[in-house]
Amino acid sequence: MIARSASLTIRTPEGVEFPLPLAGPGARMLALLVDLCCISAISGLVGQVLAVLRLIGDDLAAAATMFAYFALSLGYGIVGEWLWRGQTPGKRLLRLRVMDASGRRLEPGQVVLRNLLRAADMLPAFYLLGGVVCLASSRSQRLGDIAAGTVVVRVEELAPPDLDQLLGSRFNSMLEHRRLSARLRQRTPPELAAAALDAITRREDLEPAARLAVFAGLAGRFRALVEFPPEAVEGLADEQYARNAVEIVFRPSAPTTLRAR
Repeated sequence: MIARSASLTIRTPEGVEFPLPLAGPGARMLALLVDLCCISAISGLVGQVLAVLRLIGDDLAAAATMFAYFALSLGYGIVGEWLWRGQTPGKRLLRLRVMDASGRRLEPGQVVLRNLLRAADMLPAFYLLGGVVCLASSRSQRLGDIAAGTVVVRVEELAPPDLDQLLGSRFNSMLEHRRLSARLRQRTPPELAAAALDAITRREDLEPAARLAVFAGLAGRFRALVEFPPEAVEGLADEQYARNAVEIVFRPSAPTTLRAR
């Protein structure tokens, strides 16, 4: 019997490890049912629009309706998971997310492949094959996940950290640029935010060389997401840059004028 894992441990390039809880078959099935209801509702609206083709011929209307349903069923998952970073409406409602099995960025090819293979997972009826494979997999992966190298995890609410204790009362010059701060908050993936927060919490336990390497990597990833003007980040060490970014992500309404250097 295959031993099932309750969580997936991700190790970032900076050497920070953190677990992500895997979604079980039950939660995934509930999310699927929500998505099927959404697809059915949208298909009904599209069917009403295409009904006008019956004026030309019933066969043409039937063919167009079948093609539209196929395209919608396939495109629904691809568009949703790509635009919402691994979430469809059903997954968002059930707080689930598709991600790369090794913790890297989810690529468009992975999203397309896992959704194309839904046709195989659905055999012989209503995801029976996919459900059996998911139950037998140690990571609760269906065929599409195995082929694409993806997993589905549960998105848990992070407990609000005591940022005053973790970050101190240093002035955060990056917060003065509200639009860029909002953009950074929007673009920061949950796994990066969790890794950075964990690194700040455990920074005193790291060896000096490892501490420098960890925060250099974290700061580099935050810089790649949003570029702040030079006057906002001039003179900031990598660790302080990462600390400022964590404050932006976890405390969106933090004041900037009440702090002194």
